[in-house]
Amino acid sequence: MKIISHRGNLHGKNLECENNPTYIQQALDIGFDVEVDVWYVDGEFFLGHDAPIYLIDESWFDGKSLWCHAKNSNALTKMLSNNIHCFWHQSDKYTITSRGIPWCYPKNWILNGITVIDESTVCLDDIPRDINIFGICVDNPINWK
Repeated sequence: MKIISHRGNLHGKNLECENNPTYIQQALDIGFDVEVDVWYVDGEFFLGHDAPIYLIDESWFDGKSLWCHAKNSNALTKMLSNNIHCFWHQSDKYTITSRGIPWCYPKNWILNGITVIDESTVCLDDIPRDINIFGICVDNPINWK
């Protein structure tokens, strides 16, 4: 099962560091894929959950194992046109990434999908064993590996 770092977190939520390119790189360097929040504003890419904070060059995406959550429609359009692995969702139970992988809102499971896990309400025993799950996205991937 693939374990994805949520916004670069390795040992639990760290709101001050999430989506920081340096923080994300630390998770990538030890072998995790990373879910990041991406904005496209005034012709520039930014990372940040609630707002565009960290300016990044488009080349920053190259060769990285990223799952890019488009935070505005311009980001989705630009990433799709540049073949960057991305998806859009808000509170819908499921969406499909640009590479055809189901991305699931917390507490929703689907065959060959990735489910975001809120570790305050879900534990390993809560993961269904009767369907083939592709992976999980968590704030504390070190503990899940």
